Amino acid sequence: MMNFATLWICFALLGFQSSTMETDLPQLRKNYTKVVEDKKLCDRLIQTLEKQNNSATQVAYLGALQTIWAKHTPNPVSKLSTFRRGKNNLEKAVKSEPNNIEIRFLRHSVQKNIPKFLGYSEHIEEDRRFLQKNKHQVPDPDLKNLIEETLLLKNT
Repeated sequence: MMNFATLWICFALLGFQSSTMETDLPQLRKNYTKVVEDKKLCDRLIQTLEKQNNSATQVAYLGALQTIWAKHTPNPVSKLSTFRRGKNNLEKAVKSEPNNIEIRFLRHSVQKNIPKFLGYSEHIEEDRRFLQKNKHQVPDPDLKNLIEETLLLKNT
C-alpha cells in the first residue's frame, strides 16, 4: 500500500508533467496545427499557458491560440474579445523579440488565415519576407517544415 509521501510525489509528478509537457516548444509546435480543429486541445493549451510565466515565444503561442479560439466560440462578443487578447499577446511577443523567427512565423500564420475584415493583416508581407530570408537558420525540423508550409499556402 502506498504511503502518504509516495502518493504526494506521484501527484506532484503528474501535476508537473501536465503543466510542462504541453507547453514546451516542441509540444506546442506539434499541436499548433491541430488546435484549429480540436477545441478541447486549444482550450487546454490556452489555460495551461495562461497559468505560467511564459517566454516571449510561449506568449506568441498563447496569442496565436487565443486567435484560433475565437473560431471555436459561438458568442460574437467572446470571439472578438478573445481575438483581441490574442492579437495583443502576439504583438507583445514580437515587440519583445522582433528577430525571433518562431514568433514572426506565428504572427504571419495568424494574419494569413484570419478573415480580412478583422483588420489584422498589416504585417503579412513583412513577416513573409523575414521568414523567407531567415528560415534557413531554424534548427528544429518541425518548425522549419511549419514555416515552409505556411509560406507555400496562398492567402485566404
